Amino acid sequence: MSTQSAKAQTLTQLHAAPEILRVVNVWDAISTKAVAELPETRAIATAGHSIAATYGYADGEIPLEVTLDMIGRIVEAAGDLPVSADLDGGYGNSGETVRRAIGKGIVGANVEDRLRPLAEFAADVEAIVAAGEAEGVPFSLNARTDALVRGGGRPLEESIADAIERGRAYLAAGADVVFVPGVLDADTTRQLVAGIGERKISVIGLPGALTAREYEELGVARISYGPTTQRAALTAFQDLAIDLYADGVIPATVRELN
Repeated sequence: MSTQSAKAQTLTQLHAAPEILRVVNVWDAISTKAVAELPETRAIATAGHSIAATYGYADGEIPLEVTLDMIGRIVEAAGDLPVSADLDGGYGNSGETVRRAIGKGIVGANVEDRLRPLAEFAADVEAIVAAGEAEGVPFSLNARTDALVRGGGRPLEESIADAIERGRAYLAAGADVVFVPGVLDADTTRQLVAGIGERKISVIGLPGALTAREYEELGVARISYGPTTQRAALTAFQDLAIDLYADGVIPATVRELN
């Protein structure tokens, strides 16, 4: 069994485990190194928004070639840890995009439906799974549905029902877990877990969301933090700059992480 295949199996096992998988999203080699060094880290996940911002692009507008280059650097920095990459909407050909990303060393990915017709995105899920099989990697797809965040003004219950219908279809097409972004309260989370499956839901930790432990108790498989990790780093950097302009000094607590 190849190392990459073993990493893929590890990621799938982490999703299925009773303990929620916590992934602190990274955006370049040095942020990956800082997270990978922590003993609590079980897997690495990239933040597409943050990678785009690193290169000066708006979220979702970064060229695939640029994304793939950074993914390769992140995989190298991650060492033995499995890496799941944010591949936006699949760049127009989800199967081929995933095939190329697997060539960079990833073993899982987020690909978002952007509320495209259910059958159309379910076909994308099948193409992604097939690409992994063709490359000899049991690929772990975290299929994202935007049913809640792009639901517009429709009632929440309609968006939840849409997320459940889509989630079931994506799992049936071969996805490992279903990512439902949004600030999910306990009641919404319970409905999603009941409708899609225990340890089959992936959520995002945003201001106002539940804690990882609370989501774990509700049966959620995975929690990530998207672009907020980079925002926290940039906030600390900007606050330091403000202090230095005010004649401050570099704090003695700064660690040599680079």
